[in-house]
Amino acid sequence: VQLQASGGGLVQAGDSLRLSCAASGLSFSSYIMGWIRQAPGKEREFVAAVAWNGASTKYSDSVKGRFTVSRDNIKNTVYLQMNSLKPEDTAVYYCAARRSQWVGVDENDYWGQGTQVTVSS
Repeated sequence: VQLQASGGGLVQAGDSLRLSCAASGLSFSSYIMGWIRQAPGKEREFVAAVAWNGASTKYSDSVKGRFTVSRDNIKNTVYLQMNSLKPEDTAVYYCAARRSQWVGVDENDYWGQGTQVTVSS
């Protein structure tokens, strides 16, 4: 199983980025997909998750209204559209897959390698 995250970069506050995570080696539509982030010196933080068919989503309070998670079960890819970025969004963003429950900070079945997002003020 591989989860390949991409799309990170260095942006200014207020800018937008879209992260992608391409999955292979698993029955993608059978997994809840999501994003977890970790800032330097801080614990992992749940960001967002999307259910099997994309109909249900979940967000942390810190990103609600600014970030949108979505998935394409044909392309086996999950996305995180990040708008109105803030310096406190700076972190390594990991995609994760979990079969039977919402993606969490530790209990996932599979993890991607992470992509760095840096937001300057």
